[in-house]
Amino acid sequence: MNAVKRSLISLHFTVVLLGGTALFSHLVPLSASDITLMRSVFACIALFLFLRFSSESLTLASRKDYLIAIGLGILMALHWVTYFAAMQYSSVSVGMIALFTFPVITVLIEPFFEKVSLVWQDIVSALTVIAGVYFIVPETSLDNDITLGVLIGVGSAVLYAFRNLIHRKHFKQYSGAKAMAWQTLVIAIFLLPTGSNEITDAPMSAWLMLLLLGTVFTALPHALIAASLRHLRAKTFSLIACMQPFYGVILAVLLLDENPSGNTLLGGILITSASIYETLNTHKLHGKSEKDSD
Repeated sequence: MNAVKRSLISLHFTVVLLGGTALFSHLVPLSASDITLMRSVFACIALFLFLRFSSESLTLASRKDYLIAIGLGILMALHWVTYFAAMQYSSVSVGMIALFTFPVITVLIEPFFEKVSLVWQDIVSALTVIAGVYFIVPETSLDNDITLGVLIGVGSAVLYAFRNLIHRKHFKQYSGAKAMAWQTLVIAIFLLPTGSNEITDAPMSAWLMLLLLGTVFTALPHALIAASLRHLRAKTFSLIACMQPFYGVILAVLLLDENPSGNTLLGGILITSASIYETLNTHKLHGKSEKDSD
């Protein structure tokens, strides 16, 4: 098997793992902030060990990069907390689908970061996402946990979109593993004051789940992404990453016995379709602009 095929298989496995992180919102009997705190602690240790044994430098290039890492880490902390909270209020299926509004949200706010303009297709994508959210929201009342979960999930998507745009503009010179190592360190420090006594009182099974989440489902995927991108284009990764809600929903059905409604699945199809379209279009436009600048 050649390197490209191995990388494709590895990338799909990676996206399955990333989709599987959603399961821990229900498997670990802790709050979203406590899960995020311990996830970042275990992931940070694993990622820095990975960098150490792979002979990659542990330090960043400048003081400015450390400040950027702090900002990215805080955004990522808020994103992860709201990510788990969305699923705890609603379900893994609803939370995953709501989160994957982020590619379209990214396109809508991108003009504030780079010299790109919105086109009419972006507006259509945004309207498609709104329609998808409409289908998965049962009623327009915050008293409904599913509605609240959807809104928190969309808020998490906004945070993730801002984090990704800032990362792409100011931090893309670092590998995925190194970037996440520093961001998880910031997350752990940022959330440490919020840690509750429930963490120390948690049963051993919860600690094992948190260790699994931080290492196999967080540190390992980011190490695999760094390795896969040596043989695959970023566009390929982005498109395969759009499969994450699909894998997440399948895992939730199989392991948590979830039963997504027809409206949830329809909303998911609309949102994922818009995400795939915008991913394709974004890479096409960036490729064209890079070619024009050569």
